[in-house]
Amino acid sequence: MALGANVTETEDNSVKKNVPNDSDKCKTIGNENVITSDPIKSTAEENQNNEIDNKEKSKNDTEKVDTSAESDTKKDEVVFIQDLGFSVKIVSPGAEPFDIQVSSMELVQEIHQLLMDREDTCHRTCFSLQLDGNTLDNFAELKNIEGLKEGSVIKVVEEPYTMREARIHVRHVRDLLKSLDPADAYNGIECSSLTFLNTVTQGDILEKKKMRPESVDCTPSDYIMPDSKERPLSALQPQLKDQKVPQCVKVITTSAWNPPPGHRKIHGDLMYLYVVTLEDKHYHISACSRGFYINQSTDQEFNPKAATPSHLCHSLIELLNQISPLFKRNFALLQKKRNQRHPFERVATPYQVYVWTAPMMDHTIDAIRAEDTFSSKLGYEEHIPGQTRDWNEELQTTRELPRKTLPERLLRERAIFKVHSDFVAAATRGAMAVIDGNVMAINPGEEAKMQMFIWNNIFFSLGFDVRDHYKELGGDAAAFVAPRNDLQGVRVYSAVDLPGLYTLGTVVIDYRGYRVTAQSIIPGILEREQEQSVVYGSIDFGKTVLTHPKYLELLNKAGQQLKILPHHVLNDKNEAVELCSSVECKGIIGNDGRHYILDLLRTFPPDVNFLNVNEELSKEAKRLGFPIEHKHKLCCLRQELIDSFVDSRYIMFIKYAAYHLQQLNLCKGEELVNSIKEKEKVEETSNEEEKKKNDEIEPEEAKKIVESITDGNKLELEESTKNIVKTAALAVGSLKEMEFDIRFNPDVYSPGIRHCENLDPPIEKQRQLVKDAADFLHTVQIPTFIRDCLDHSSAPMDGFTLSEAMHNRGINMRYLGKVCNLIQKVKPLEYLYSIAVGEVILRALKHIFTTYLQGTELMNLSVAVAHFLNCFLYSGVINNVQQGVDDSKNNRKRNRRRGRNNPLVCVDSNEWASLTSKSLWAQLKSELKSYYDFDLLTSDIDSTIETYSLQKVSLLRSFCIKTGLQILLRDYNFDSKNKLIFFEEDILNIFPVVKHINPRATDAYNFYTTGQNKIQQGYLKDGYELISEALNLLNNVYGAMHPEIAQCLRMIARLNYIMGEHAEAMAFQQKAVLMSERVNGVDHPYTITEYAHLALYCFANSQVSTALKLLYRARYLALLVCGENHPEVALLDSNISLILHAVGEYELSLRFLEKALALNIKYYGQKSLKVAVSYHLVARTQSCMGNFRAALNNEKEAYAIYKQQLGDNHEKTKESSECLRHLTQQAVVLQKKMNEIYTGKNGASLPPIQIQPPSMGSVLDMLNVINGILFVQISQEDIENFKAEIEKQNLKEDVETQEQKAKVNEVESQ
Repeated sequence: MALGANVTETEDNSVKKNVPNDSDKCKTIGNENVITSDPIKSTAEENQNNEIDNKEKSKNDTEKVDTSAESDTKKDEVVFIQDLGFSVKIVSPGAEPFDIQVSSMELVQEIHQLLMDREDTCHRTCFSLQLDGNTLDNFAELKNIEGLKEGSVIKVVEEPYTMREARIHVRHVRDLLKSLDPADAYNGIECSSLTFLNTVTQGDILEKKKMRPESVDCTPSDYIMPDSKERPLSALQPQLKDQKVPQCVKVITTSAWNPPPGHRKIHGDLMYLYVVTLEDKHYHISACSRGFYINQSTDQEFNPKAATPSHLCHSLIELLNQISPLFKRNFALLQKKRNQRHPFERVATPYQVYVWTAPMMDHTIDAIRAEDTFSSKLGYEEHIPGQTRDWNEELQTTRELPRKTLPERLLRERAIFKVHSDFVAAATRGAMAVIDGNVMAINPGEEAKMQMFIWNNIFFSLGFDVRDHYKELGGDAAAFVAPRNDLQGVRVYSAVDLPGLYTLGTVVIDYRGYRVTAQSIIPGILEREQEQSVVYGSIDFGKTVLTHPKYLELLNKAGQQLKILPHHVLNDKNEAVELCSSVECKGIIGNDGRHYILDLLRTFPPDVNFLNVNEELSKEAKRLGFPIEHKHKLCCLRQELIDSFVDSRYIMFIKYAAYHLQQLNLCKGEELVNSIKEKEKVEETSNEEEKKKNDEIEPEEAKKIVESITDGNKLELEESTKNIVKTAALAVGSLKEMEFDIRFNPDVYSPGIRHCENLDPPIEKQRQLVKDAADFLHTVQIPTFIRDCLDHSSAPMDGFTLSEAMHNRGINMRYLGKVCNLIQKVKPLEYLYSIAVGEVILRALKHIFTTYLQGTELMNLSVAVAHFLNCFLYSGVINNVQQGVDDSKNNRKRNRRRGRNNPLVCVDSNEWASLTSKSLWAQLKSELKSYYDFDLLTSDIDSTIETYSLQKVSLLRSFCIKTGLQILLRDYNFDSKNKLIFFEEDILNIFPVVKHINPRATDAYNFYTTGQNKIQQGYLKDGYELISEALNLLNNVYGAMHPEIAQCLRMIARLNYIMGEHAEAMAFQQKAVLMSERVNGVDHPYTITEYAHLALYCFANSQVSTALKLLYRARYLALLVCGENHPEVALLDSNISLILHAVGEYELSLRFLEKALALNIKYYGQKSLKVAVSYHLVARTQSCMGNFRAALNNEKEAYAIYKQQLGDNHEKTKESSECLRHLTQQAVVLQKKMNEIYTGKNGASLPPIQIQPPSMGSVLDMLNVINGILFVQISQEDIENFKAEIEKQNLKEDVETQEQKAKVNEVESQ
């Protein structure tokens, strides 16, 4: 995509028409241009009139905030940041001249890409750009081009074609003709993915005219109503009526007359095409260096001479426009539609997103696609000179780029991210080719499971235990998890990002039941045996161990951040060898001289709760049933856990020592106190400076500071003071006697490793730390996680969000069974219990499914998968599994023959058919018990659904996403007892499930978090500027699409809303929704949240029916993902009911409100303020319907809660009491009139009920309350006082903390 920006508005209408409606002009970071890797520019405020003033402000901010750069580099930055955007005029043949906005940091190539995407120039691919008659170099930066300035005219000059350029042109034309076709998104290729926002809102919400009042159709479909049991799947992908893409041509393909024979080559023929137009005319077309023309060949006869007229055109589109009027009309229509789409709907995502349901697509004839598949090339690589890419060189070179200044870091992170996402795509394609039997093994003579492959300079190995490598550790089970552990190791070493230490590009792909590890190749490793290459670590699990001074130095630096303890092990000659990693971690110096580390599967300490280590565990661990013996011995703790554990121990150490020092000081005379105080003053000043750099002083740093100050005048501290530190260190299990030192030895429980007692801290101490960390997981982290869930602030909606929440706390998923058992006892977490049990069942089921797929032959894959799903979800009797399976003998023989060529095809092809529901559920129960220590109380689907409040559609969705299945989009009848749910036609595809690291945009992250802190302190404007800046930086590193950008857009939308910019909020949130659908998935929980936010902003912009459509969509997705019993659904229902109330649909509104009330009582308790608000809303709606008695009862409930929680004098209580008075009055009037009617009084009739429809403003206020958006009306003076107060408070706390630390450090330094 182009890195260029957009057309500036000129008088010329044709140009205005072409500006994508949402495009933003070039943004700058404090006068430094940010390039985004897409035609969509980074999105900050679109009003640009005061751009320059803003930039000056933002420049100061950049300097203030950029914490990560040293002060000296800031000077460079300011010099560098003098780089503004400017506009140039483009003159292209056959199109009106137009202006585009560019940045001096862009490459010429980016203008190329921009022109290939624009409506009026998109049919050109083979052209050069000229300035004053000089051709511009494609890879030159604009700032380096002489004479290029504001208003320069750049000419587009048609260049002669070569064979390669002609092929690229034909492919580009094919891509243009298919640009609106969703097939790529359904097939999971070309990084395209689905989005339905504009289908749901029936057009772009930003273009809806404010003038005409909307006709509000409020009635939701039945399946969206509260308590509906229906969960139709077909509504997941609402198809637009006019989604038929206009066909432009019947056939366009390379001709069978290719390649041109020798005598035609020297006439300039490059290739031949065959075209059938919609008018059913057949043409043979020649490509030559001057363009494309019609020749005289027919299907039977080769005659390459030009026809008359030959219609020679430089562009194939121009030629087709001339020979086919229907092509001309339909292509113009297609272009118009393509340009109406939001740029976020068509730009590629960084990683492929797969969709788990798809409609039945027509498979169309597409010879170019066919040629791509079967030609020997590797995909798009023909665009790159030298064919295949040297992935390792690219990955390592980008890491070596300079990173001193902000611009350098941006360039570096962008390069790292780009190469990494390309590598992931290539690795995924290669892994699929390996499993599909499309790659030759490098050791073809060996058994299938032992084979290794190289494709496109990537090394592939299968997740099986080759040569009994993992025999001691659990065989194939260990070999299956090792790649995942290794990937975690690569992730943390990449995050430490230490110059000089290199990891391999690593991607783990699960596809069709096999686990494939893809790695970049160390230069020279294939030329020699592994034994000769390894200079550090061990290749035989500790028998021969090598070390290397350079590796020790590098790993020691990294180990300090990762809390890895340098330690000694004995080799087979009883020599002590020092290591700073686990024994398996190998160091290899490549032919390029770089120091690589690989096999990082034991970077973290082992988890003793799942190892049988023949040692006593703590009482708590035993009470919970630990240790549980796992299938393999590679269970490690997570880095998040290690960090939390060390932090908690450090705080414990400081508190313990500080407390005892205070006690000591009370006993000692003034003299000691004064001397300590003097030192503290000195330390405080230094610590204050240090604090500015880094809030949380690491113990090591604190110690160094203290030492540097106290060196000159060391006070002889008394023994008692030393003893205090000694006991504090002992209390927290520190490895050193006189200071805080908690690090872990990853080899401490490795089988076959002999430790060196005399050179390291006592092995008991090292082991105790590992046991303590494992205890910390279940005594502190799991209970904290459950407490977090209790306030429902971030309630997980599905297995993915649940595992994310657990991982953030450092809890491994193998603890899920334990977590289930603990949550079961907590009543308000019923919904979470269901999600957790569903997740644990599906994870166990996935283990079984993996083995099941390995035992199934490719021909029977779809019927076998359908059978498996039936065994899991269908409660009737399954007969005749083999329908449609050709089980003849010759078939069996043929398989055997073929089995030799593709060794992953199993011979006995019908083993899968022996699976029954009963046997599957029995396997499931035993897997749950052995892997998760979870006792499933049921043994069939119906009782499981009943007992654990699950729903089949959610289980199906999660299972498909976990295993990469894609099924047909239709309404499955899950309750059927006599007709199977799934048939083989329902299984459309199996996609790979890909795991990889995610390179971060560190500067953007710093800006974002600083912005968040500013907002929390009440500086909204500053926070807004910082977060807009973060968005610029994110766009700069990631391009236009990324989950973190979606999050940033949501934040900016929210800030705009709070600051009263409702239209801006809606525009930003629209982008957030589109992006979340594209990069997270159309039914991802994050997408549901984005929809709900957008609904609120639409309502604030008076788009009432749009707001309802969005909320109905959000509710439908929530029902599909987790069902109705969830706090998020309560919030959605409150929102829906308020908007229905606003448009006078009281009956409907009441149904949603009553559901919300019931759910709120369930999750927040009878006495919570949320429940009070719900009671009040119900009462309000009932009074509007004239049901005053019911309204009175509900308002009484609300009043009681307010009175109890807030007291009599609170405004809420007074408000509620006023409301009660009003309702009572109304009820009395009504009752009187009714009595009069009963007693037959003349002229008595019911008075019209006086209902004041609520104003939009009051409804919006109420919506803000329930969505937790508070606008506090405070005067500026109050704010200043409040800030001063907070600063005083912080200062006081800082001083106290410094005092405590100083006391401890002073003693340590002795």
